[in-house]
Amino acid sequence: MQNRVVITGMGIYSCIGTTLEEVRDSLYNGKSGICLDAARKELGFRSALTGKVEEPDLKAELPRSVRVFMPEEAKYAFCATRDALKDAGIDQDYLNDHIVGLLYGNDSSTVPVMKAVDVIRYQKDTSLCGSGTIFQSMNSTVTMNLGCIFKLKGINLTVSGACASGSHAIGLGSLLIQNGLQEMVVCGGAQEVNPYAVGSFDGISAFSTRENAPDKASRPFDRDRDGLVPSGGAATVILESYESAMRRGARIYGEVVGYGFSANGDHISAPNVDGPVKALEMSIERAGISKDEIGYINAHATSTHVGDANEAKALYKVFGDRPIEITSTKSQTGHEMWMAGASEVIYSMLMMKNDFIAPNLNFEHPDEDSAMLHIPAERVEKHFDVFLSNSFGFGGTNSSLIVKNIK
Repeated sequence: MQNRVVITGMGIYSCIGTTLEEVRDSLYNGKSGICLDAARKELGFRSALTGKVEEPDLKAELPRSVRVFMPEEAKYAFCATRDALKDAGIDQDYLNDHIVGLLYGNDSSTVPVMKAVDVIRYQKDTSLCGSGTIFQSMNSTVTMNLGCIFKLKGINLTVSGACASGSHAIGLGSLLIQNGLQEMVVCGGAQEVNPYAVGSFDGISAFSTRENAPDKASRPFDRDRDGLVPSGGAATVILESYESAMRRGARIYGEVVGYGFSANGDHISAPNVDGPVKALEMSIERAGISKDEIGYINAHATSTHVGDANEAKALYKVFGDRPIEITSTKSQTGHEMWMAGASEVIYSMLMMKNDFIAPNLNFEHPDEDSAMLHIPAERVEKHFDVFLSNSFGFGGTNSSLIVKNIK
C-alpha cells in the first residue's frame, strides 16, 4: 500500500509575478512577461528577447556570510521556497524537528564559472576567485544553499535533466514519499536569467527574433513560430504524505497521482514522438485514471518548429480527438527551462483552483499538427479536477505529471 502524495504549499518567482496572487492574475488576464533586453545586443545576440525577472535583494533577510554562496538562481529559489513553506504553514521549528527532504531542478550556474575563469586567465591568481565561488559555480548550488539555509535533513539532491529538471524533481519526490522513504520533500526548479547562460542557445538560432513585438514572440503551436524566448526564476512546491498533511491540519491543493518518464534514446537535441508518448502513457497508467478524466494539459511546447510539432503528434497519438484543452503557458512566460516543469505545475494548479484555463497567446494559425488539438487562444472559464503537465529536455529526457484536485 503506497502513501498518497499531496501538494500543501507553493511559491514562485517568475516573469509574470512573484506571488501566487500576481501569477494567478497574470494567467487569468493573459499577461506576457517577455521584454527586450538591450544589453544582449551589445553582447552580439541575434535575439535580445527574454523573460523579465529582477534579481531579489536579500540583504534584509540573509546575512552576507550566507549570500556570498548564492548565485542568481539560488536567490530566486530561496524566495520561492520561503514563500512555499509559509504557504504550507511550515516554520523553522517544524523543519528543525522533522526529516524534510529537498529535490530541486537546476542545470547550470554560468556567471560564477565565467568570473572565476576570467580571474584565473587574466589575473593568474586563484586566490582572487573568492571564497564563495566554488559553491556558487557547482551545479548543485541551489540544493546546497537551500538545505543549509532552511536546515533540511532529508535527501538533498539536485536533479539535472535539462528542461525537464523541475518536473523530474517533483516526480522523484513523489516516488520517495509513496514508498515511505520521506514524509515531506521540498521540490522545485530554478533557472538563471543572465544573458551568458543562454548565449550558446542564441548561437544556434534557437530564439525568436520577433523583437519588434516582445509579447508576440513566444508562439507555441502557431504555424508562424520562429523559436523560443528564454526566461527563468524559480518555483517550489511542498510535497508530503496525505497522512502528514492531515496530521498537521494542512490545506491540500491537490494530489500527485501520476509520474511518467522516458528517454528518446535518439538525437541529442531533436525530439521525437515515441519518447513523449511513453512518458504520457506511463503517467496515465500510474495515475490509475481514464484519459477522459484529464480536464487540461499544460504542454511543454516551447515555440520551436520540430518540438511543438512532435509534441502535438504525441498528444494526438495518446488522446486522439478527445476535447481536452491543451495550452502552453510558455506563450506568456517564455521558456523557463530548468524551472519550467515546477512552475507549470503551479500555473496549472492556480488555474484548476480558480476554474479557468489561461489562453495560448499568439495562437493565430494552426499548422497541420496543432490543428488536430483543442488549443484555445482565449481564456476558457472551466472547472476541471485533473491536469497533466509535460516537460521534455535536451538529450531526450521526458517527464509527465498528473495532479488531481482535492477540495
